[in-house]
Amino acid sequence: MEHKKDFLRLVVDRETTDSPIKGVYLITDHADHLTERVRGALSGGVTVLQYRNKMGDAEDKFTVGMELKTICAEAGITFIVNDDLELARELDADGLHLGQEDGDPIGARKLLGPRKIIGVSTHNLEEALRAEAAGADYIGFGAMYPTGSKDIEHLPGPDMLVEVKAKVKIPVVAIGGINRDNGARVIDNGADAVAVISGILGSREPGLAAAELSLLFNRKGAFPRGNVLTIAGSDSGGGAGIQADLKTVTLLGSYGASVITALTAQNTRGVSAIHGVPPEFVAEQLDAVLSDIRIDVVKTGMLFSAEIISVIADKLGEYNRKIVVIDPVMLAKGGAELIDHEALAIFKKRLMAAAYLLTPNIPEAEKLTGIAISNEDGMEQAARAICSMGARNVLIKGGHLPEGIAVDILYDGSAFTRFPVPRILTKNTHGTGCTLASAIAAFLAQGEPLPVAIAKAKEFITTAIKLAQPLGKGHGPVNHYRAACELRDLGPGTRDR
Repeated sequence: MEHKKDFLRLVVDRETTDSPIKGVYLITDHADHLTERVRGALSGGVTVLQYRNKMGDAEDKFTVGMELKTICAEAGITFIVNDDLELARELDADGLHLGQEDGDPIGARKLLGPRKIIGVSTHNLEEALRAEAAGADYIGFGAMYPTGSKDIEHLPGPDMLVEVKAKVKIPVVAIGGINRDNGARVIDNGADAVAVISGILGSREPGLAAAELSLLFNRKGAFPRGNVLTIAGSDSGGGAGIQADLKTVTLLGSYGASVITALTAQNTRGVSAIHGVPPEFVAEQLDAVLSDIRIDVVKTGMLFSAEIISVIADKLGEYNRKIVVIDPVMLAKGGAELIDHEALAIFKKRLMAAAYLLTPNIPEAEKLTGIAISNEDGMEQAARAICSMGARNVLIKGGHLPEGIAVDILYDGSAFTRFPVPRILTKNTHGTGCTLASAIAAFLAQGEPLPVAIAKAKEFITTAIKLAQPLGKGHGPVNHYRAACELRDLGPGTRDR
């Protein structure tokens, strides 16, 4: 049968050296609302879509395929058909992916033409070399880890990936059980792309799941690695706010951009005056940065007013920012109120839903939830309440508890992770909250999964507090420079310069 082909088309030039097979390679499932979920996933950074349909009749496969191809073309995403040469021809797909038992790449090339992309599933080095010799443009290789999508007969794992990458010259797509927390190892071992099904399409927010995986590929880049935008107030004393954020991001090896929400007259003894930036000018700053620079992670601090918070919420949505670390700054170290009741209400109503991670200390968690916190059980209760308000992850900082080790608790909506560190007795703690949140943002931007980013950031801030030197007559700032130098000296496990 003939079908009209008057839709958008992504033209792939196989003669270029820059292959489109890289990053997050999404394979479709058979669950309901597929096009809606795929559209959401593409917004999070998917670079290749493989249409896999083993269940429908020919007409249904074509209809769904056309919808997916159009979505991909509009987004500039490579569209691959799985194991169905005739469907790939009818859809005029960008390419075809073949299993070991589903045809040979030489025959597929003859029928599809030289400009189409041909991929082949492989499970060992011999199969990979054979596919490359037959003219495949890329190989799928796996499984990396056990997976629930089908029975695993071959499990070469990430270690075998190193050997394959040393021998084949075409892109390698790692497949099988890959998720945010184990994907870093696969990428470090050489994968050009990671193939995912349920890890994205089975998520409540496919776009966010895709963004988490996409960010992991930043770990392959040169330093400065990853771009962080901080939206916060200026601290004239230099210990907190925008100044602490940019010091942290830069010293840890990322690029920092900034949007200023307020000016403060501030030193180590406290805040003596605050001058809010007009909301319209906050919007101008956000437009200037987000329309020009690829921002990987947004971090917010002092937001000052309800009007500014509303502007920020609008712009984060407009520019589709998904990885947002929010430090809900409410009180200065000296006790000054940095946000009023109206602003707090708008914060909870408008901005909480944008939070990938919220990082309140105990007084801030109490103010957000109304829950009195005197121990770790109270921290857990507050964390659950904050997640119910819309934040995807919450890290409640336990430094205000009076006794024992200082424990920060991460809640991801289903499980708790603890980050205990020795308590350091010092008054030089100005800027700890800003610094921790910015360090987490920097490590996320560099391609670390959230639990690792938090652990590294905790190590950084603990070192910065330990090495703090007296400055001024009040609460001195933490030592960003010495902490970064010490972490750098720990070797490749912490840094990769």
